[in-house]
Amino acid sequence: MFDYESLKLLWWGLIGVLMIGFVITAGMDMGVGGLLLFVGKSDNERRVAINSIGAHWDGNQVWFIAFGGCLFAAWPMVYATAFSGFYFVMMLTLFSLFLRPLAFDYRNKIDSPRWRNNWDIALFVGSMVAPLVFGIAFGNLLQGVPFHFDKFMRVTYTGTYLGLFNPFAILSGVVSVAMIIMHGGTWLVMRTDALVASRAAKAVQIAALVLVVSFVLAGVMIAQSIEGFVITSQVDPSALAIPVTKQVVTELGAWMHNYKLQPLLWSFPALGIVMALIAGLMARAGKGTWAFTASALSATGVILTAGTAMFPFVMPSSSVPDHSLTLWDVVASQYTLSVISIIAVVIIPVILLYTFWCYYKMWRTVTVKEIIQNNHSAY
Repeated sequence: MFDYESLKLLWWGLIGVLMIGFVITAGMDMGVGGLLLFVGKSDNERRVAINSIGAHWDGNQVWFIAFGGCLFAAWPMVYATAFSGFYFVMMLTLFSLFLRPLAFDYRNKIDSPRWRNNWDIALFVGSMVAPLVFGIAFGNLLQGVPFHFDKFMRVTYTGTYLGLFNPFAILSGVVSVAMIIMHGGTWLVMRTDALVASRAAKAVQIAALVLVVSFVLAGVMIAQSIEGFVITSQVDPSALAIPVTKQVVTELGAWMHNYKLQPLLWSFPALGIVMALIAGLMARAGKGTWAFTASALSATGVILTAGTAMFPFVMPSSSVPDHSLTLWDVVASQYTLSVISIIAVVIIPVILLYTFWCYYKMWRTVTVKEIIQNNHSAY
């Protein structure tokens, strides 16, 4: 169907699309969980926030599962190496995510303020750990991960868990959390009314400013103090995936090379910044739909900024740069990519249609009055 080089590029793009879809959908309900303790001062107000995502949050996980599954199928070496290096934080993320379904299902089982408040805290933790960890992981990817391969292509990770929490990685975590909070807040502005929407609008304005400042600061650090990676040897995009045969060097500001070669790429960081500011302004004006749309575009711009800066690198190695993983040398075989491409052509439109249908059928503004009238059936 496609040649090997085209399939490699296709799957780089598809994994990016799935990541954006995951952030826009599941990131939205995580943002609501992160704002729960701040927008809901009473039990009914918190139930308004929870029920605004109650019909969607588990369906949104499809994007998370699809992203993980495609990463395993298309980039098996990245999947294996990432789990070797980030094993502790990955397990921390999974255990925190376990709290979310428990909080949704058990919060309303006992009519006790203490019981419900404890589950609200669990939902907050379960919603905020994942975006923080993902941001920190991305910050480490931009600096390179300390791993290398032996002669049998077995990966060895030489870093420490505490080493993951360096200043730039923590700044990347701030970018990620601010982006998710902003996105969840715009959802509450759009889907709730009265005090919950008003408090969410204030949170969106603060989160948007934090996102812009931390995103710009991270960009300055990448340009002036973070060493990027550059391939110095010839690469055959159609060759078999062998990640140890190329030559790679590190250079200060190398992650800006793609932007110097293609100035049009500057539209991605501009999209991330401008749309975040528009999301804040729209939330302040009470225009939830426009705020949510701007927030989704801002998140898209932030993800595309990082992805295009690293292109073609996927997981650079800080200890042995020549062993860095790129989209040319980490993919599955041409046959495997061809098969999963056919599957993706069928499955991804189904996921999109299913997602749009669910949101269309369950679209409404959630109010305190509705929660009181449906006290036993609502979350």
